[in-house]
Amino acid sequence: MADIAIVGGGVIGCATAFWLHRLRPQLRLILLEAGALADGASGRNAGFILPGASADFLKDCSRYGETRARRLWQFTRENRTLLVRELDPRAFDWEDSGALIVAGSAEEEKRLQEAVSWLRSDGAPAIFLSAAEINRRLRARGYRGGLYLPEGGCLDPVALVRYLADRSEALVLTHHPVLALEPCGDGVRLETPYGSVRAGQVLLALNAYLPRLLPETAAYVRPVRAQMLATEPAGRRWVPCPVYSHDGFFYLRQLADGTLLLGGARHLHLEEEVGYEDATTEALQADLERYLHAYFPQTEGLRIQCRWSGTMGFSPDGLPVVDQVPGLEGSYWAAGFTGHGMGYGFRMGRLLAELLLGRDPDGYDLFARSDRSAFALERFG
Repeated sequence: MADIAIVGGGVIGCATAFWLHRLRPQLRLILLEAGALADGASGRNAGFILPGASADFLKDCSRYGETRARRLWQFTRENRTLLVRELDPRAFDWEDSGALIVAGSAEEEKRLQEAVSWLRSDGAPAIFLSAAEINRRLRARGYRGGLYLPEGGCLDPVALVRYLADRSEALVLTHHPVLALEPCGDGVRLETPYGSVRAGQVLLALNAYLPRLLPETAAYVRPVRAQMLATEPAGRRWVPCPVYSHDGFFYLRQLADGTLLLGGARHLHLEEEVGYEDATTEALQADLERYLHAYFPQTEGLRIQCRWSGTMGFSPDGLPVVDQVPGLEGSYWAAGFTGHGMGYGFRMGRLLAELLLGRDPDGYDLFARSDRSAFALERFG
């Protein structure tokens, strides 16, 4: 029997296991994952570490209010600080590169420029760069102006998840999907195809797949597909940091060997990209290629060597949701990271670990279902 069972082997589940072991080393931890570690969205993203709920501070202010937006930025800044302070960054290829948030419209460009003074007043470094400067730095054409955020960076998300799982000293059972939860004495019994597991408490870190185990959570998280592609190595590296553009609907990164990773274009195919189907589509992939060639004409001759998709969990208001598992006192679920799981992940793991240990963690009210307005968490249309 375990003290705490964690269901889900992505960044949230593995970060929580890490922090539980750090805060209370004597705990018996078990981590159950339906596939391999980082098999879902945690291992299929570009590895961006960005601040805020959307990396657009004034947009966050408009949606959540200034106070909440500032706290969200601080929470995600802490995520980045903890990653490089508490872990060995070499283990997951951390690049302290900063990040570019590039406008896709004149309105967005104006908003990003106005955000600089607001961010600096909170101690968050930000530099506005003109369109000419951004295109020069990236050897690109056609980009608008935007923000350079020195605290941004990137990493290998699969390596991070595996590193966290290893350091947690949890018993890791991959290819063990949890089919049902049942109260059992003072704890819970988790049913898998290979038998049951008992634990005193449970954390459900399934993100998009949570409603399959707890159907009532479909009001707070729905599956949304993301698609990406990777080119063959380009021979030289001209994109020195992550690029997040057009309200985050396109995101680009170049690896050390010159390989370009590009994702996004979901906004051009909104209805088609909702659901659990794990597949790429010809139309969206063509939009990704058009974007790449438009802004980087030098990529015209590069072959696409890989295409893939992953299922993200989106919440109604764009923020993660945390709540107790119904009928299981002291057990919790966390979902709805809305494409920003890496930006929250390690810091969120500490918050969830503290909750499971009966503490009142700082920042919990930002994400607690019970503290969100009815408007913010109304059901999906």
